[in-house]
Amino acid sequence: MKIGVVGVTGLVGRVMIDVLEKKNLSIEELYISASEKSIGKEFFFNRKKYKVISLHDLFLKKPNIVLFSAGSDLSKKWAKRFSEIGSTVIDNSSAWRMDPEKKLIVPEINASSLNKKDKIIANPNCSTIQLVMVLFPLHIKYKINRVVISTYQSVTGTGKKALDQLNQEKDGNINIQNKIYPYSIYQNVLPQCDSFTENNYTIEEIKLIEETKKIMNDQNIKVTATAARVPVIGGHSESVNITFERKPNIDCIHKILSQTKGIIVQDNPKKNIYPMPLYSYKKDEVFVGRIRKDFSFKNSINMWIVADNLRKGAATNAIQIAEYLINRKYV
Repeated sequence: MKIGVVGVTGLVGRVMIDVLEKKNLSIEELYISASEKSIGKEFFFNRKKYKVISLHDLFLKKPNIVLFSAGSDLSKKWAKRFSEIGSTVIDNSSAWRMDPEKKLIVPEINASSLNKKDKIIANPNCSTIQLVMVLFPLHIKYKINRVVISTYQSVTGTGKKALDQLNQEKDGNINIQNKIYPYSIYQNVLPQCDSFTENNYTIEEIKLIEETKKIMNDQNIKVTATAARVPVIGGHSESVNITFERKPNIDCIHKILSQTKGIIVQDNPKKNIYPMPLYSYKKDEVFVGRIRKDFSFKNSINMWIVADNLRKGAATNAIQIAEYLINRKYV
């Protein structure tokens, strides 16, 4: 099995290497690629040193699987070229997510829809993945009518430049050149993730709305979202209100989620036990708690969902897709 990682110098790319090390995949050859300025840089994988090569050189290696995490522009330019030589591309950007001909995959939910013909597979948005992990098993039981989401997203979801801005502001540097956010993020909350669209929703909010419907294969679910950026390093949090068609039972919901692979329920208010980014850091699971009835509306509940956005929200999910393809001998 020959695997390539594109964007290895970015936050997600580095985590991909870390997650690959922990997985029991029979990788014969690993190729790592990044921008031209990073060519020749060295990374360790399983105690062996690897050098960053150009995307063109990676293309010539004809890898079985290519994990892309280098932005949508690069993915649009190169993904089809790789697919045409037989490589399977798992893309972490937004380039292919809403393409009706490409599958948007969270393995625990819809990996069974994949087959050998799928040569470009989209990895969902980080905040969407942790959301649908919890929504899907509840949708099967009670049928979801509406979801209202408020997110509290880590700066690592924006990338290294955002992390640098936070750290510089924390150190007292207020005159930052090329800052990624329009305002200070240190000791602040920005009610903006990504750019605003014409309808005054941000791109991140639109992703949450549209991707949720596609992954859950139900366009009738009503979804609305407000996404905010918080000065947290590693871990997205979401306050989620769900309205079901059928009357939910809180004890049953606890049981369903506790038995769902990839989810950990942390919900004991009397002992102040609930999910937090502090404890989801570098973990692959999705954590859920604060599960309670919404007394203001029929058949509704509230909950709190947390996950490490660089792991299950990006790298881990992509590599789980690769695992599925390898196990089914689709690559």
